[in-house]
Amino acid sequence: MKTEDNKEDYDKAYTTRVMLILAMLIMIVMYVEGMLTPSLLSIASEFKVSISQVSLLLSVYLVTGVSVSPIVGKLGDIYGKKRMLVIVLLIYAVAVVSTGFSPNFTYMLISRGIQGIGLTVMPLGMSLVREEFPRRLVPKAQALLSAMFGAGFAVSLPLGSLVSNDLGWRYTYHTAFPFVFALVAVAYIYIRESAYRRPGTRVDYFGAGIFAVALGLVVFGLSEGALIGWTSITVIGMIVAGVILFIPTFLYERSYSKRGLEAILDSRLLSKRNVWIPNVVLAISGLGMFLAMQALTYRFESPTPYGFSFTILDTGLSLVPFAIGTLIFGPITGSIITRIGVKQMSVLGPLVAAAGFFLEATQPSFIMTLVYGFVIGAGLSIMNASIINILVLSVEPRDMGLATSMNGTFRNLGSSVGASLAGAILATYSIAAIHGSPYDIPIPTHFGYEFSFLLAFGAFLVSAVIVAFAHEVIYFKGNTLAEKKSELPEKQTDAA
Repeated sequence: MKTEDNKEDYDKAYTTRVMLILAMLIMIVMYVEGMLTPSLLSIASEFKVSISQVSLLLSVYLVTGVSVSPIVGKLGDIYGKKRMLVIVLLIYAVAVVSTGFSPNFTYMLISRGIQGIGLTVMPLGMSLVREEFPRRLVPKAQALLSAMFGAGFAVSLPLGSLVSNDLGWRYTYHTAFPFVFALVAVAYIYIRESAYRRPGTRVDYFGAGIFAVALGLVVFGLSEGALIGWTSITVIGMIVAGVILFIPTFLYERSYSKRGLEAILDSRLLSKRNVWIPNVVLAISGLGMFLAMQALTYRFESPTPYGFSFTILDTGLSLVPFAIGTLIFGPITGSIITRIGVKQMSVLGPLVAAAGFFLEATQPSFIMTLVYGFVIGAGLSIMNASIINILVLSVEPRDMGLATSMNGTFRNLGSSVGASLAGAILATYSIAAIHGSPYDIPIPTHFGYEFSFLLAFGAFLVSAVIVAFAHEVIYFKGNTLAEKKSELPEKQTDAA
């Protein structure tokens, strides 16, 4: 096995190939997801559902991702990450085809739920990168993968919006699935199987199942609140039942770990500072991001005086500055990290994003909305490209699949609640459809948008404070990168 710190004998050609394949995979997944966002109002109008109901298309995708990510990550540790990556991509490809032919809203909701397995591509990819790259190059590699989120959005928003605007939202799916199937074949042929496998390890299916049920109850309760009333016994019952179910879920997971078994929510890993901090921070920021980005999309498409009365195409183009911000600052962050360390950038990212969300809450002009969107994208890119390194440089390779998938679970947990909460807020603070509007659904008011942006501002501000307590994972001897485990305080070595 190669040494962790200064290995120069790693296979550069192979790692470059893996990075290109993973970058393309992330781009196509983000294309499929990014192209849906500007079409939400159109889908709601076609299927005659409310804003809060159509937000379920985002929520159910994320709920599925939350529930299956730990299982897929664990199966990757057991049977190999390449094998699980190919299986995940096949299921995802079939779901993409199915969603494009949805005859009704219920069918589309189910297809989107199956499609949520695509969220496990990123954790599996990051685990493969961590195994193949020397430690000193991991931050740059992770930053490049994070930048692909921005590239995916930069491609999907204008291109997907153009297709949706001219041919309808279904064709955005029809045009995507050939590329997904092609990438399945490429991944199968050109990626080697993971070097770290642990056959015989048990998988905590029951724990993942009850966790998914608990989250689903909360998400669906939030989504239905604005439609049937926040005082409805059904809404209150779902939310309360979901919250209460989290208690036995975590108790079960804790006892599962104490019996020497590996739980989906592994208390051994979660007890480490450099594991729980990235998880909590990305859950909070995921909630804030989905709150605000949905509000931004609706504001572009809503009729004046509450919005800009844009078409789907105009909305997609208007979100491009946000995507460019994420694309530009990912690689920049990767280079800066290797010079100054991870922690400073991990604090800076959420502060920049928080500033952008606060400025969006001031109801700016269209031009300034674009500028603040770029600021938000830059902050998110800095944050994602830095915080993930706190995690992957703090756990052993044997736990990499579980650790990254658990991180995805927390990120998607916040995002799924944020998507539902955004739909609930915008539906609650709305007025009847304005005469002449292309969408026959209630229109959110100024206060609905302001409320969403301010909640996002608060979420990212809290994230910046929490991540400040993380341990640094990159150290220097003079101006040279070095891993100094032996010189770390005892409490820090368990995280590093």
